[in-house]
Amino acid sequence: MLRIRALAVAAALASGALTAAPAVGAPTDDPSIAAALATAPARPAAAPPALLHALQRDLGLSPQAAADRLAHEGRAAGVRTALARALGDRWAGAWVDGPDATLVVATTDASAARTVTAHGGRATVVRHSLAALDGARSALDRASSAAAPDATPLWYVDVRANTVVVRSADAARTDAFLRQSGVDRTLVRVERSTAAPRPLADLRGGDAYYIDNAARCSIGFPVTQGGQPGFVSAGHCGQPGSNATAADGSSIGTFQGSTFPGNDYSWVAAGPGWSAQPQVNDYAGGAVTVSGSAEQSVGGSVCRSGSTTGWHCGTVQELNATVNYQEGSVYGLTRTTVCAEPGDSGGSFISGNQAQGVTSGGSGDCTSGGETYFQPVNPILGTYGLTLATG
Repeated sequence: MLRIRALAVAAALASGALTAAPAVGAPTDDPSIAAALATAPARPAAAPPALLHALQRDLGLSPQAAADRLAHEGRAAGVRTALARALGDRWAGAWVDGPDATLVVATTDASAARTVTAHGGRATVVRHSLAALDGARSALDRASSAAAPDATPLWYVDVRANTVVVRSADAARTDAFLRQSGVDRTLVRVERSTAAPRPLADLRGGDAYYIDNAARCSIGFPVTQGGQPGFVSAGHCGQPGSNATAADGSSIGTFQGSTFPGNDYSWVAAGPGWSAQPQVNDYAGGAVTVSGSAEQSVGGSVCRSGSTTGWHCGTVQELNATVNYQEGSVYGLTRTTVCAEPGDSGGSFISGNQAQGVTSGGSGDCTSGGETYFQPVNPILGTYGLTLATG
């Protein structure tokens, strides 16, 4: 709870793609790829019991498998970042696969794929670079900026399928939108969907906080700005000047910045007496300590803390998704299999001890299942000049 004057986090291949196999005598003439694959793993922190329990429950893992997965995913994140730099315009993304969270690298260059496999990695040769797919997604984003498209609730880059997936509730209207956008249709696959994503703020509600004594949301991550403590949350939770109060009615502070739609993030500056604690409520009587904000891989595990449904886990499905809420389009979200419900908005998404983002919205619920989108935390920190509280 927040009444003890500490900001504890409340909620605190494309068809035809080929899998590269090691070839006899295949050249391994790209030392930058070899160096990237040899990236040393970060020293893993001990995973809190509540996090391991949630992974076991939601992903069907044994205790040891849950701990091993977190360690493998942590190393995969570092290797992925290094490989993206090494491959440049040949980079087509990566994801983790299987119970051991093995990193799979996609590239448009067969020689690079042979180098990856020759050094013990897994690679697949695909048709389109990630830059090309991101360009197509950006074209759809630009087309939606004037008016959210009818019957087209979501699009995202699917690196595993090497395509841009566009979800549609009405094929004719979606087709008209795609023509208007000018996007290269060879980069797009349309999927039928009746899901209607909505922001998860409501008169219900990490630790909870209340906005102007009306709506309830969940704290994302405690931060500081020039030494002043505060926290980040979802933009649809409040507007600049709105008041934020704790569950016991004591004042936390006011919203200093807020963006929604377009993006879905905000930050609240706390008043005197509050401190930014690097913790996420695990809803099991304890907390997870945040030590950084390294981005999780597609396919990697992620957990969410929120004031309505508590602690739930799942996996990252895609990065940089565009979600078209009734209020307008929101860009750059991460799509997950984690469930959430109204009031969980703004709450923390975390992988191991690495902050990932704040809950934006989703479809379904934690009884029947669903999917949830989060706004990545690093762009929020950069936009407002904030420093993540870590420990």
